[in-house]
Amino acid sequence: MLFHDCFVEGCDGSILLDPTPANPRPEKKGPANDGSQRSFEVIDAAKGALEKACPGTVSCADVVAFAARDASDLLSGSRISFAMPGGRLDGRRSLESQTGVLPAPFDNLNTLAARFAAKGLGVEDLVVLSGAHSIGRSHCSSFVAERIGSPSDMDAALVTQLRRQCPASPSLGNDPVVAEDAVTPNALDNQYYRNLLDRKVLFTSDAALMSSAQTAGMVRNLARPDGTWDKKFAAAMVKLASIGVKTGSDGEIRKKCRVVN
Repeated sequence: MLFHDCFVEGCDGSILLDPTPANPRPEKKGPANDGSQRSFEVIDAAKGALEKACPGTVSCADVVAFAARDASDLLSGSRISFAMPGGRLDGRRSLESQTGVLPAPFDNLNTLAARFAAKGLGVEDLVVLSGAHSIGRSHCSSFVAERIGSPSDMDAALVTQLRRQCPASPSLGNDPVVAEDAVTPNALDNQYYRNLLDRKVLFTSDAALMSSAQTAGMVRNLARPDGTWDKKFAAAMVKLASIGVKTGSDGEIRKKCRVVN
């Protein structure tokens, strides 16, 4: 959620805003978010508790950033633990039309690098933050056509497994989800990079990290069991959470995260 918030309009909680008669298609209705971004109620609960304790003090944007910090710690068994700066303000604008800047599962390496560069992030940030695909689920529609419905370099056994789990032509009413990392699906760890080396990743955008000597070298380094990725991921998350932060009259501290004041 932090990633999808920060890449669009900056880290301003704009992904949280619900549709209204005046704005029926906010960011959460964009193709990259609708049906895949969940747990908005967790942010609501945290914000509600904060408003009772210290009204008008902590923004929804900060709640998202702090939740990402805490989730990283929890899901990694505290291997990924870091301080997350606060002070962000909430944005007032949220448009589906702006979500096209988000990286897509079918992007090649050049496109991915360009998308990250536009946000002030480098190629190493791209490779390190992609490790978040160590946890979570994906709809079959995000990879079937390019990865198992046509020739690809995916591991043959994984192709067979996914063909059992996914329909040949996923549709709105028939689009199951599968684990992005079938080896350690409930842990935030560097298994993702070992999966890359074994050709056991879902997305074209994942496999793309092995398409250049530079990024493939980074993958091999991050696959080592020495804690390198944990440290780099923590630093990259803080960097990500600083993109396009609103200040002054550009933002506000919302009373409720789903609506502007």
